[in-house]
Amino acid sequence: MAFTFRAATIDDAETLQKLLHEAYAENVKYGVYFDATYVKLEDIKVHLERNLCFFLEEDGEVLSTISLRMPWGPNPGPLPYPHIGWFASKTNTGKKGIGTSLLQWLEGEILKKQLKTPYVTLGTADSHPWLGEMYEKRGYIKFAQTDLGKGHLTNYHKKQILEDLS
Repeated sequence: MAFTFRAATIDDAETLQKLLHEAYAENVKYGVYFDATYVKLEDIKVHLERNLCFFLEEDGEVLSTISLRMPWGPNPGPLPYPHIGWFASKTNTGKKGIGTSLLQWLEGEILKKQLKTPYVTLGTADSHPWLGEMYEKRGYIKFAQTDLGKGHLTNYHKKQILEDLS
């Protein structure tokens, strides 16, 4: 399988919305309601204008997406490093390692080689039955928990990408 990676553009807003709604709907069965579950098209366009967003494709079909919110942007993460958000993969693709491939590409090609950031952060619901453990297996360490008023507590994780440059 030959995956390709590319930056999403404003022209991809509808594709991104469809993928997010489909993928995040799975979380509702766990009682977890992420913003991406019901995000409106106008909000996706704003997101694409203000953040980095990437796609993993196979034969021209978008299979997975991941975004980076920057510390200087309008919706920064908890630390002064890039923050992963809106990470989703199509639900009907089976266990092909699509999400893992996109995350590894983001960490190596974007975060390490281009942004040269020492860390990246992400947040997930404390009540989700497997997301926290999945990220921990990939080297993310929980460092904080907060209530963002979303109906669950948010666990923040970080991963070292480069040696600390400070």
